[in-house]
Amino acid sequence: MRRVARLAARRRVDDLALFGGWPAFREPLCVGRPAAGDRARLLERIRGVLDRRWFTNDGPLVREFEHQLARTLGVRHAVATCNGTVAIEILARAAELTGEVVVPAFTFVATAHALRWVGLKPVFCDVEPHGHTLDPARVEACITPRTRAILGVHLWGRTCHVEALEGIARRRGLRLFFDAAHAFGCTRGGRPVGGFGDAEVFSFHATKVFNTFEGGAVTTDNDGLAHRLRLMRNFGFAGYDQVVSLGINGKMSEISAAMGLTGLESLESRLEENRRHHERYRAGLAGLSGVKLLRYDEAERNNFQYVVVEIDPEQAGVGRDRLVEILHAENVIARRYFHPGVHRMEPYRSEDPAAGRRLPVTESLAQRVLTLPTGPATRPRDVERVCELVRFVVAHAHELDRKAA
Repeated sequence: MRRVARLAARRRVDDLALFGGWPAFREPLCVGRPAAGDRARLLERIRGVLDRRWFTNDGPLVREFEHQLARTLGVRHAVATCNGTVAIEILARAAELTGEVVVPAFTFVATAHALRWVGLKPVFCDVEPHGHTLDPARVEACITPRTRAILGVHLWGRTCHVEALEGIARRRGLRLFFDAAHAFGCTRGGRPVGGFGDAEVFSFHATKVFNTFEGGAVTTDNDGLAHRLRLMRNFGFAGYDQVVSLGINGKMSEISAAMGLTGLESLESRLEENRRHHERYRAGLAGLSGVKLLRYDEAERNNFQYVVVEIDPEQAGVGRDRLVEILHAENVIARRYFHPGVHRMEPYRSEDPAAGRRLPVTESLAQRVLTLPTGPATRPRDVERVCELVRFVVAHAHELDRKAA
């Protein structure tokens, strides 16, 4: 049981942990602490792996997992991989991409790194201010004679403007892919994420709402592309000793597939738990000046994996980074997603120091966005206490400003 400070008894800024008070939480409350599902069922599957002594190389659990994944997402093919980053790399190779790929800078750095790792040039495009995904109106301006594809990123479980991007890709003769690492279990227009564009890529990293310890997948309805993906994730082997293409070791292990199959069985309960946490945050932060909680589209199915807040320092009286500093001292490990923007990370920053001028929305969001703890390791009372903390900080913003001076 966590020992917590009595927030209701806090009357002064000096009671905050940053200034010597007791932290609100004895143990760190994190964003994305892993969930394991039914432990007995998982261990049963792992015992089967050990008994068969078939740990990798397209084992029976990987094949079952791919089948279940494809059925869940409503696609013809799900190609499991060792992680989401390698999935993007293999997809780029299998699609025979060259030149440039339009991609948002407001994403995890792996999206751009994976492209760069296989010799492609990420061209950073700005995002729209409400959903934080690629702005179709700006994509056109990023396309050059060297552009071969668009890689959109579904963010926070909110999908890209798929139809608009499909129109651009069709009109300009480009491939269209999506990084769906944040969107497992979500829909657009009632259709599950996984079947949009030429292919979609998932990450099943431990911190995701659905994880396989470590893993990923590419989903597609393109038979030829799926065939090439399967070859390339296994060194190009088409048989016992027949190598027919370039490839790497991108396979998923049987242990990861065991975790994935177990996680699929408990996915609905996990999403419902996330939804309840999100509703508590919405109630707890309602009406708080300068603190905007991103809403989900209630007409769609959502995973509620991220509780995303934008902080307006003028209205809240406190900046995002100062709020994060205070929360961390209280053992609330809020995260600054995706600070400072991929365009400000290496090697991209040195190659194009002025990129930020073309990315005003990305620049703004990178200074305002934070995510708050949720998931199975977070209890209802934890959510209430986090909201109380945020409200306390905003209510005492002027005092905090004076102490910082």
